[in-house]
Amino acid sequence: MGKPTGFIDYEREDAKAIEPKERIKNFKEFHIPLSMEKQQVQGARCMNCGVPFCQSGMTIMGMTSGCPLHNLVPEWNDLVYTGNWEQAYNRLMKTHCFPEFTSRVCPALCEAACTCNLNGDPERAIIERAYETGLVKAQPPKVRTGKKVAVIGSGPSGLAVAMQLNRRGHEVTVFERNDRIGGLLRYGIPNMKLEKSVIDRRVRLEEEGVIFKTNVNVGVDVKAAKLLKDFDRVVLCCGASNPRDIKVPGREAEGIYFAVDFLKGVTKSLLDSDLADQKFVACKNKKVMVIGGGDTGNDCVGTAIRLGASSVVQLEMMPKAPDQRAANNPWPEWPRVCKTDYGQQEAIAVFGHDPRIYQTTVKEFLKDKNGNLCGLVTVKLESKKDEKTGRMMMAEVPGSEQKMDADLVLIAAGFLGTENYIANAFGVDLNARTNVATAEGAYATNVKNVFTAGDMHRGQSLVVWAIREGREAAREVDESLMGYSYLS
Repeated sequence: MGKPTGFIDYEREDAKAIEPKERIKNFKEFHIPLSMEKQQVQGARCMNCGVPFCQSGMTIMGMTSGCPLHNLVPEWNDLVYTGNWEQAYNRLMKTHCFPEFTSRVCPALCEAACTCNLNGDPERAIIERAYETGLVKAQPPKVRTGKKVAVIGSGPSGLAVAMQLNRRGHEVTVFERNDRIGGLLRYGIPNMKLEKSVIDRRVRLEEEGVIFKTNVNVGVDVKAAKLLKDFDRVVLCCGASNPRDIKVPGREAEGIYFAVDFLKGVTKSLLDSDLADQKFVACKNKKVMVIGGGDTGNDCVGTAIRLGASSVVQLEMMPKAPDQRAANNPWPEWPRVCKTDYGQQEAIAVFGHDPRIYQTTVKEFLKDKNGNLCGLVTVKLESKKDEKTGRMMMAEVPGSEQKMDADLVLIAAGFLGTENYIANAFGVDLNARTNVATAEGAYATNVKNVFTAGDMHRGQSLVVWAIREGREAAREVDESLMGYSYLS
């Protein structure tokens, strides 16, 4: 603990964000990091609690409290405060694979679990300084085991599996069906949240010996049987990429897209040609309707604004969360409070109001004589108890239908789990939520030598959880190959 009175002496200071009307002019990251000196002062505010909930990563009332990776946050803060940046980096990498990713896209579970609800996380400052000072270096293994592992998917879980097993000495080949590595990180998260140069910087994994094969759709281009023959183990890290549809009358109208396809198209065009090729869904001068109130819905709002939408509305099925913690949501539970994210902030700045309409869903899509989307019918929802199950559900309010104009609809209603073709290719069992089934706390599937991790295993979740699952799956694979493992 660097300074016992630091949390009293210094006020919390966060990284500044570029003003919404300015940042929407491009797709660049818009947070301005604190200076090294200011970040060190912030490190002094950590109390180094006897029971640091920030690194607990436990589930309370169905939600995660603290970091799933059990990151050593109090130690980082102390080392940053004392200016020992190299040791801070070493402690950071004890539990983490890719802090440059989570420090940009994680909702900061550690900060919400802070005992005094006052401390920040220096993760990004530590890893960026490590890159700047040359501390991040390729770490090829000194000895190879002769074992070969195939990793299907190059998202955060797949990359974590690859890093861990390669450094253990196994020969790892990562198969990615897209043209670039990164999976969800590359095409599911917009550039303004995670610039793709941050992913490309991890080319050190290739320098360490990891083999990447892009544009290879396993189960289509390469048969599962061949991989099972050529490799000692296979790890499925294909994500939960099966989008939930809105199946109402008029769904066939032209102008309705899944959010994941929309975001991928924009990012690919941005990377290929800085949008010059126009190979993305145009939003300019269009009335855009986003269905879904989560992170992906927010990303669609911010992206549509940057592409010149004339208006953006976001439909949310659930009621608005309270602005402050309710009495039935005490610390250290994850705070169920209303969050106005960057896309909504930008909509407020551009259009003068919050784009979200709560407790509302779509009842019908409207189309013109040419089959193009021209509007939709919405209906209000209310919470009611299902008489059959006893559970609470959102039910339509009779007579609350309303027509709304829309030229473009983006469906961001979540994901249903594993895509069937890859599960069928390997013959792995799925659970009731259509995720790949394993024993609780394990990663081995019902098929010999086939493992799974990440969203494909646990369902749609956070990048930090994908990395944790990748690390844990790597350990299990290593144990199955060698009879023991020292991976953490």
